[in-house]
Amino acid sequence: MSTENNSTLKSYIDSATGAVQNAVGNIIGNRGDQAEGQLKQEKAHAEHAASHDTAKIPGFTATSDGAVAADHPDRTSGSWKQTAGAAKEFVGGAIGSEELKQAGRQQNREGQEQEARGQAKDLGEGAKDRFTGQLGNAAAALVGDREKQAEYQAQHDVGKAQQRGAEHDIQKEAEAQKKTDL
Repeated sequence: MSTENNSTLKSYIDSATGAVQNAVGNIIGNRGDQAEGQLKQEKAHAEHAASHDTAKIPGFTATSDGAVAADHPDRTSGSWKQTAGAAKEFVGGAIGSEELKQAGRQQNREGQEQEARGQAKDLGEGAKDRFTGQLGNAAAALVGDREKQAEYQAQHDVGKAQQRGAEHDIQKEAEAQKKTDL
């Protein structure tokens, strides 16, 4: 796990702080404050991007924090059902079998629904683990328990990977749907 915490919230706070510092520097004519404010904003944009960086491979997601999360099994099974359904639909169309074509469409729809259920579960579980990990980390820091802090940070990071993986797939599907709607 990375010791650098790439937090979306932190990036928003840093960006706002940089904007204020830049504006104050501009108002009072202090170029040093303007430049420092601009640098804070640029760093905040980089932090935001890093907090959303994911590597998505079938069945898993890895984040820039070094966390890896497995996809919910419904996501993988649903995806395979969609592929099999699309193949049946294609073959049914090619050989003129309306029954096989309809069976393929039905299997594809069932796969989409199953994958969506898995994505919803990953989003919910990921958000819960991020929240629990963040709270636990803060509580452990208050009492000075570094071992528990590390455990809670790992829970947060895996939750983040799980959530980002689902977000990545949902975004990809939305973009694909938009292309077919055009």
